[in-house]
Amino acid sequence: MAHITINQYLQQVVEVIEEKNGAACSELVSFRHAHIANPRLQLCAPEDKCQQMLEPPYDEMIAAHLRCTYAVSNHDFVEAYKCQAVVVQSFLKNFQAHKDENWALPIMYAITLDLRNFANNADQQLGKKGKIKIGEMLEKAAELLMSCFRVCASDTRAAFEDSKKWGMLFLVNQLFKIYFKISKLHLCKPLIRAIESSNFKEDYTLSQKVTYRYYVGQKAMFDSEFKKAEEYLSFAFRHCLRSCQKNKRMILIYLLPVKMLLGHMPTIQLLKKYDLMQFADVTKAVRDGNLLLLTEALTKHETFFIRCGIFLILEKLKIITHRNLFKKVYLLLRTHQLSLDAFLVVLKFMQVKDVDINEVICIIVNLIYTGHIKGYISHQHQKLVVSRQNPFPPLSTIS
Repeated sequence: MAHITINQYLQQVVEVIEEKNGAACSELVSFRHAHIANPRLQLCAPEDKCQQMLEPPYDEMIAAHLRCTYAVSNHDFVEAYKCQAVVVQSFLKNFQAHKDENWALPIMYAITLDLRNFANNADQQLGKKGKIKIGEMLEKAAELLMSCFRVCASDTRAAFEDSKKWGMLFLVNQLFKIYFKISKLHLCKPLIRAIESSNFKEDYTLSQKVTYRYYVGQKAMFDSEFKKAEEYLSFAFRHCLRSCQKNKRMILIYLLPVKMLLGHMPTIQLLKKYDLMQFADVTKAVRDGNLLLLTEALTKHETFFIRCGIFLILEKLKIITHRNLFKKVYLLLRTHQLSLDAFLVVLKFMQVKDVDINEVICIIVNLIYTGHIKGYISHQHQKLVVSRQNPFPPLSTIS
């Protein structure tokens, strides 16, 4: 492939299309294949050659692919994206026309993956020049991916193995990557609904389901649906290959806060194994009810937590830390009628700024409302009166 001529390359394309060999054809249009490094195929105007040997719309598609290799060789990712967009548009014409065939799905996987990558590179290139807002090219790429998704979703054939619906989850995962990148998570909702309502949702490959669960779990976390987030992220972590340590670490970055919010603290061994010791002091602080340590831990690793997009989620751990701290006060005083002053003293000890008795009441009311404490405030006696049975319910029982 490194030295073949343009005619030899085009002949190979003709053969695999005639054979309807989607896997082989996908390699000939993929930027993960060795042919893209061949200078003989990096052409700025290959249209005449392609028209001589290929039928429409494949001539247009392959010509755009070769122009794309030329653009990439010149590090012009804006032009590369434009060419790749033509590749996808040309492919769609044929893909949509052949309603009873799905052999071209591997081609769709290859060209849409490259489309997203080039859109990302083009955004970065234009962003450095200050010409567009970051994410504009990715948004355009998402529109093309949605066109592919609609073609796949509209296949009504009953047999899944022959259906274009095989491609739905791959496209959904590509769209998730874009929507998370450009912070438009609300656009994920109809895609999730389409997959969850599909009769074929259990038939997709495990790797695709892992990716899907990872993103849906993240979205559930941001929507404060922590039990759903735990279910989806746990599935992704359990079924992610052991050899993919980097991916398992990425999943844990979101699974750990969710687990902690539900009362399950990670072990130091787990944090060490996946190089996530940024969570060590956070875990200890929440478990011990140490508000001061929690504040210090969040401040120390603020940059990491913000970059991962979980800083605000981790701040929600303050309510559990308050709960654990106040439980210690209850165990120390051994009474069901707890003076509000006792909580004020312990909060001042934890160096909570500008705290007064009204702030104490607000914190306790929130803990009662969220189910973290069973009891009520007696304003007349300035006391928290807790239930004689299970005044601090286990976190796992709180919805």
